[in-house]
Amino acid sequence: MTMSASRYSDLVRLLLRHSRGDLLSGAQQDDLAAGADQPEGARDDAEAFAADLEAMGPTYIKLGQLLSTRFDLLPPAYTEALTRLQDSVAPFPFEEVREIVEEELGARIKDLFAFFDEEPLAAASLGQVHRATTRSGRDVVVKVQRPDVRETVRGDMDALDTVTGLADRHTSVGRSYGLNQLLRQFRRSLVDELDYRREARNLLRFIELTSQHDRLVVPEPVLQLSTTRVLTMEYIEGRKVTDLGPLALIDLDARPVVEQLFHCYLRMILDDGVLHADPHPGNLLITEDGRLALLDLGMVATVPRRVQTHVTKLLLAINDGEGEEVAAVLADMGHALEDNDPGAFRDDVAHLVSEAVSSGADLEAGRLLVDLSRLSGMHGLRPPAEMAMIGKALLNLDQTTSHLDPDFSPAEAIRDNVSDIFASSLKLSPGGMLTAAIEAKEFTAQLPKRANRILDTLARGEMRLRVDAIDEQRLHLVLQRVGNRLTLGLIIAATIIGAAMMMRVDTDARILGFPAIAMVFFTFAVLAAVALAVHIVLTDRAVARRHPSDEDG
Repeated sequence: MTMSASRYSDLVRLLLRHSRGDLLSGAQQDDLAAGADQPEGARDDAEAFAADLEAMGPTYIKLGQLLSTRFDLLPPAYTEALTRLQDSVAPFPFEEVREIVEEELGARIKDLFAFFDEEPLAAASLGQVHRATTRSGRDVVVKVQRPDVRETVRGDMDALDTVTGLADRHTSVGRSYGLNQLLRQFRRSLVDELDYRREARNLLRFIELTSQHDRLVVPEPVLQLSTTRVLTMEYIEGRKVTDLGPLALIDLDARPVVEQLFHCYLRMILDDGVLHADPHPGNLLITEDGRLALLDLGMVATVPRRVQTHVTKLLLAINDGEGEEVAAVLADMGHALEDNDPGAFRDDVAHLVSEAVSSGADLEAGRLLVDLSRLSGMHGLRPPAEMAMIGKALLNLDQTTSHLDPDFSPAEAIRDNVSDIFASSLKLSPGGMLTAAIEAKEFTAQLPKRANRILDTLARGEMRLRVDAIDEQRLHLVLQRVGNRLTLGLIIAATIIGAAMMMRVDTDARILGFPAIAMVFFTFAVLAAVALAVHIVLTDRAVARRHPSDEDG
């Protein structure tokens, strides 16, 4: 069996194994509250699905990590299981590391580094990390991409593209979930993560974004020793947040750290439009001098301005306990499916928001955004993917801050920061002011000429207004087809009635004991009816293949 055939067979086997469980039931569960108990069978199926993805290699591990943020698509048991998906595999040999580094950087390792540890610090599905020291004496880590991982990902993506394309065209589940669109989003994310130059740019961007916060630190990339497959960056000594025990936390002045972390992330998301998609506690280190280091910036998403505005309005409405306003914002930013029920959605959102706000300082905005994403999926409203990622990021921040400082209130931090961030985002930059001035100048210069043209056209009676509300050509074609079918149907019916009346005419020419002319017309009517029925079936099938959305409607 070829490698390509093996990929397809593994994927088909995965789908067959899990298609009968809760996986395809979507987010339509009753347990919306955080911490709700999941049925034992659902948890077991979800854990099995996560384990199968893990066994299938790097592409499917990354796919599982993406799906863990799609609370509107998957049941809670599955998003929880996929969140715990471990991106940790056996390291590849140092000889291959040496070959890749020397090929990418164009020199021998011993000429590039004074020291290069052959044992990796960590190994993941896409690459592994080694300690090293540059010739200038700088302590660094070198991230090296796995050999042939790009070819593996390309083959897996081709298989996924074929399967999701078939599912979108031929199954209601595929069209409802938009599997091919989900795959395109995943492809972009994975391609970005495979380009270490992009991660180096992410590091530089985050250094700039955190420059006003003295308690936050981001490792600086060494651009001269970085390429598409090799990334060299500053080594930061520290302990993972999750490894800090009660005694270590006593010696740490945690409040300024968590305050700066929360403010920085809110500003990045709501003002700068940058989202660290995976800020879980394992990617955050506490340094010896009490600062917080942000690591693993391979998965950085861009938050469009429209989504920034909607999420800001969402957080402000949540803060005010305005459930109906929250529902209105969600409806405005989402894509309504066929089974969307606005009234029930508005009632459920209002109830969820009131319950969350009643918890006061214990309100978790990340958890609430996650629940709102899941609620949207239940009611046939597909929110933008960025909203679920923001909810997941804030949820991870809640976990980090609660571990470092249990008395810190994320709800109060959001209330104190969101209004200021929104107000600062209204200020025009010098470039924005210049653009606005140019637009105003062009408008002022063109207005008299355009106004004169409009008035002249009105005076001559040549003003025309074109409204593209419907596809007139297609509507005309449909009406013509309906008219033709009705006409043929009437002719066939009249022929049958005429043949039946002629059955009473006494003639010498007979067929099977009936008047010949009546039998001829009757046979013609039957054959014409059969031909019309066949034509209708074949034509409708062809139209359905060209316009699958019409068939859904």
